[in-house]
Amino acid sequence: MTTVRLPLFPLNSVLFPGLVLPLNVFEERYRAMMRELLKTPEDEPRRFAVVAIRDGHEVAPSAPGMPDPTSLPERGPAAGFGTDPAKAFHKVGCIADAATIRERTDGSFEVLATGTTRVRLLSVEASGPFLTAELETLSEEPGDEAAPLAEGVLRSFRQYQKRLAGARERSLTTGADLPDEPGVVSYLVAAAMMLDTPTKQRLLQAPDTASRLRDELKLLRSETAIIRNLPSLPASDLTRGPTSLN
Repeated sequence: MTTVRLPLFPLNSVLFPGLVLPLNVFEERYRAMMRELLKTPEDEPRRFAVVAIRDGHEVAPSAPGMPDPTSLPERGPAAGFGTDPAKAFHKVGCIADAATIRERTDGSFEVLATGTTRVRLLSVEASGPFLTAELETLSEEPGDEAAPLAEGVLRSFRQYQKRLAGARERSLTTGADLPDEPGVVSYLVAAAMMLDTPTKQRLLQAPDTASRLRDELKLLRSETAIIRNLPSLPASDLTRGPTSLN
């Protein structure tokens, strides 16, 4: 078992390996994290771990709460996550490698990172200015019949895209050709589908690529059938979801 200790960045969303993560960092605990990461030499990876927050847990308030307008918001690295922060997070997350960390004049940061490796959360430490975690790296096994499953998922994903574009009353625009490597396909489709956080989390922590692809195939067929029977909806209705205060 390979373990590593890294800064921990909880989000109301799931990060997958290979996917780009833009962040607008303005809370002090995460500003402190970015200042620490900037101390890492430029020729070394500036890594932190991203975990999804479990339903029912929110990030720390950014203003005094109601109904008492004089009360002060909770502060500190674990603010908003209870006395045992580890219980507030899903147990499988993803390491992010920050390619860009740009500090603004107001002290906030613009960050662009990429997911690299899945990790399992072992413990959380809240004694410093930001959360850190001990993490176990998770290997990605292909599983049985990953290649033909990936082909089926890509076909279903293209159909899903067409149906979704029709429901939005928009034309379908495609960029570069989709990849065909099963692991990459499984993460790309998981990130691109309009799913809630618990479902995306389930896909992230699938035991192997083939299992993830099988789950995605069922989800794509189900979601495409639902969209087919929907009337035309504004795009905002189809894409509305929770936002993350980070």
